[in-house]
Amino acid sequence: MSRRAAIAGGALALGAMPAAAARAAVPRAPVPVDLVVVVKQRRLLQLIYRDRVMRTYRVALGSNPVGHKRDRGDGRTPEGLYRIDYKKPESKFNLALHIDYPNERDRVHAMRRGADPGGEIYIHGHPRAASELAYFRLKFAREDWTDGCIALPDLQMAEIYRSVLEGTPILIRP
Repeated sequence: MSRRAAIAGGALALGAMPAAAARAAVPRAPVPVDLVVVVKQRRLLQLIYRDRVMRTYRVALGSNPVGHKRDRGDGRTPEGLYRIDYKKPESKFNLALHIDYPNERDRVHAMRRGADPGGEIYIHGHPRAASELAYFRLKFAREDWTDGCIALPDLQMAEIYRSVLEGTPILIRP
């Protein structure tokens, strides 16, 4: 191969890199989903369809991730079977799916203890506002940074948001 051909080939490869990078920055097409599974110990979220794992993502959890969420402000991510009850396209985070925590069982347990079980638990992307982003950067120095939610990068959140329908069950395992 001549030097000129090698240089031309290298230039072609470099010219293709921005296009490849641009393709990588586009969410993949939605997949059918009939169950979302989160495995807290492994920091994984899986999209399941007909008992088959369609996609797997790494996630961040609440800042105090071990154990089931019991009280408002405890920094824990709930464990158990819930539902995605609504989608929130506009929030302080980039896209969000609301988890119907607390369920009846959680409310009864909290009431017996005279406690507030908390709420507003979402699967969400990263913060939108610059002030929130600065806070996020400080917290993100750790693996788990949310107040009990399940978080992942915006591009992955866009894929999940497009795939998961309201009413989809979510199983959050320890």
